[in-house]
Amino acid sequence: MKLLRVSYKGKAFFGRLDGDHVITLSEDYEESNESARIFLGDTKILAPVAPSKIMAVGLNYLDHIREMGHDKPSSPVIFNKFPQCIAGPEEDILIPDGTDCVDYEAELAVVIARYCYKVSKEEAKDYILGATCLNDVTYRKIQKSDGQWTRAKNYPSFCPIGPVIETDLDYNNADIELLLNGEVKQKSNTRNFLWNVEELIEFISEFTVLYPGDVVTTGTTSGVGPMYSGDKVEIIIKGIGRLVNHVV
Repeated sequence: MKLLRVSYKGKAFFGRLDGDHVITLSEDYEESNESARIFLGDTKILAPVAPSKIMAVGLNYLDHIREMGHDKPSSPVIFNKFPQCIAGPEEDILIPDGTDCVDYEAELAVVIARYCYKVSKEEAKDYILGATCLNDVTYRKIQKSDGQWTRAKNYPSFCPIGPVIETDLDYNNADIELLLNGEVKQKSNTRNFLWNVEELIEFISEFTVLYPGDVVTTGTTSGVGPMYSGDKVEIIIKGIGRLVNHVV
């Protein structure tokens, strides 16, 4: 099942994709007596979530660790992206003043379904709503100069996400690729994770509460690189779809 969030007649709706229509749902993606059927072509597709936080994982593919010159970590490397940096499908990625480019990082992200705290990896799947595409946009020069990642990861538009949440997907065996102006730059499969989705949820929920709609994004593979104004970037995850954004 594909879940999404759309704008229709100036109002945002959560919904379920049904062919070329959207069945409107509650904010918890539940159907109710007030659910309506809207033609998809009359809507604008928004970011599929409005989370309280995005918990991000760095250095979760060995090939990316090598290309960045890092040592293999002994446990997951966690940082935050804040809700203000979310961008939806077809929305622009904005290059900040002071640089002429930012880096793309294609990732699979999972969305939390319910209150999640101190959850074991064996229980973790019961707390996942589904998966979506995410671009962990990074101001690489700032990241290197700061020595930590918060500022470099959190400019406005630095978290494109979408277009839908797929509820029926093997999170740990999904093909993922990124195209820049039609050229493949990143290509891998999530079976190459150092820590799979369930292990990440166990690790993160040990020290913080994850709420419904929160996002856990799982790290990027090798091939990261710059995007410049005028570029088109596409993230494709088999079973989810294609997240398209333009750089300005």
